[in-house]
Amino acid sequence: MQELVSIADGAAHLKAANRVLIVGCSGGGKSTLAQKIGPCLNLPYVSMDREFFWLPGWVNRNKAEERALIAAKVAEARWLIDGTAPSSFDLRLPRTDLVLWVRMPRWLCVWGVLSRTLRWLGRSRPEMAPGCPERFDWEFFRYIWTFEEKFSPKVLAGLARHGPNVPVLQLKSRGEMRQLLDLLGRPA
Repeated sequence: MQELVSIADGAAHLKAANRVLIVGCSGGGKSTLAQKIGPCLNLPYVSMDREFFWLPGWVNRNKAEERALIAAKVAEARWLIDGTAPSSFDLRLPRTDLVLWVRMPRWLCVWGVLSRTLRWLGRSRPEMAPGCPERFDWEFFRYIWTFEEKFSPKVLAGLARHGPNVPVLQLKSRGEMRQLLDLLGRPA
């Protein structure tokens, strides 16, 4: 069973961490949190969407190439990886010092995706691969709506299998995210 840590303990772990993994449902604030924490801790920010998954035009990268890129990145001494993808937990979790699981209510994740879609519609977000403009996609919204039932069990199983000794901090509200950032000395 995973060691779930408090926000205070999570902040202490973060301050000493070299390799951090941020997981959770799309729209929950993973990327925003990662982009605030990375500079604070001098950890290089890695967006899985931008660096591993997508090629221009929303083309999926070949899985073998994707895994090779992930393996090369996690072999580095320091990183903060933003992305869930339990299929690569076998590569990432053994090298991870701390997992931040952004576990927001689904209505908040849907709101997050709707608002970023409106903000970035037709343009690529900074954490997305070039040539992948923001778009409205019903399948993606179904993924978000069912994330907790369908995908959280996969996250839990992956954590148990590939990172049983990796501490996990679950952040279930914007307030908890702000509290963590305050403890790190970073404005929310």
